[in-house]
Amino acid sequence: MNPPLLSVVIPMYNEQEVLPLLIERLRPLLDGAGVAYEVVAVDDGSADATGAMLIQAARQWPGLRVVRLRRNSGHQAALTAGLHRSRGRYVASIDADLQDPPEKILEMLALARAKDLDIVYGVRDDRSTDTFFKRQTAQLYYRVMRRLVGKKIPHNAGDFRLLSRAAVDALKAMPEHQPVYRLLVPWLGFPSGEVAYRRDVRAAGSTKYPLSKMIKLAIDSVTNFSAAPLRLATWSGLLSFLACLGLGVYSIVQHSRGDTVSGWTSLFTAVLFIGALQLLCLGLLGEYLGRLYAEVKGRPMYIIGYDSAMHVPAQEPADEADGDRLTEAAAR
Repeated sequence: MNPPLLSVVIPMYNEQEVLPLLIERLRPLLDGAGVAYEVVAVDDGSADATGAMLIQAARQWPGLRVVRLRRNSGHQAALTAGLHRSRGRYVASIDADLQDPPEKILEMLALARAKDLDIVYGVRDDRSTDTFFKRQTAQLYYRVMRRLVGKKIPHNAGDFRLLSRAAVDALKAMPEHQPVYRLLVPWLGFPSGEVAYRRDVRAAGSTKYPLSKMIKLAIDSVTNFSAAPLRLATWSGLLSFLACLGLGVYSIVQHSRGDTVSGWTSLFTAVLFIGALQLLCLGLLGEYLGRLYAEVKGRPMYIIGYDSAMHVPAQEPADEADGDRLTEAAAR
C-alpha cells in the first residue's frame, strides 16, 4: 500500500463536544483537496466518549485512523505517537479545538511543495481572541525562549505546523523523553517557511491547557534546551559569596572602630537570603537530575492500546481486545 501524500495528526483528550464540529469542517476540506491523505486522531486516554465517537466516525470516513493510548500521557506524548505512526510524505499537526484553522493545512502543503520546504510553521499574527493574560504570558515565553535557545525560534508558532517525511524521521531518531516540539523542530535547522493566520476562539468544550500545564511547558522548554538555570545558580552563588565577603570586611572595619552595636535583623536577613539561595540552587540541580533519571530509566512516553489502521502486532496481543471494547462502546 502506497503511503498517502498528507497525514494530519490530531492529539485529543476529552474532546467529545468539539469532535463533531472538527469532522464536519475537516473532512470536506481534505476530500476536496485531490490528494491521498490520512487523519491520525490520537485519543490520549480520554475519560469521556471521545474514543467511542472516533471509532464510530472511522466506520464512515475511510481516511480517519484512530490511535488510542492506554492512559493519558500528555499532549506532547500524544503528538509524538501521532508523528511516529503517521505514513504521509508530509505530516501536519493541529489541535482539535479549531482555534487553528484547518484550511491553512492545504496552504502549508502547497508552500512546502512549491518551495521544497521541510517545515512550514503556522504563525499566529492575530491573537485578539486570547485573554490579556494569555497574550502576555505567550509573549514572555517566546522572548525568553529566543534569548535562551536562539532567534531561530519562530515567534507565536505553536504546534500547528507541517513537516516533511525527512523532518519527521529526524525527530523520530531523537531519544527525547520529554520533547517540546515548538523548540525541537526549529533546532533541526531544516528549510522552513511560515503561514500566518488569525487564532480563533475554542469551538466547543473547555481548554486542556490550564495555567499549571503552561508552567510545566515553560519549565520543560527551559530545562530541555538550555543550561542557563545552572549558570544562574553558579553566578548567584558567586555574587552571594562576594556580598558576604564584603559584609565580613565591613564588620571587621566597624569592629576596629569600636562600633559594635549588635542587632539580629541584619543577621536574620542574611541567613534567610543564603538559605533561600541554597534551596533554589538545589532545586535547579534536582530538576536536571530528575530528567537524567527519567532518561536513564527509558520508560516509553506512551503505550499504544489500539490502532485502527493496523492488524494486531504479535508483541501487543491486548490491542485487539481494546479495539473490540471500543467498537462495542461506539455501538452502544
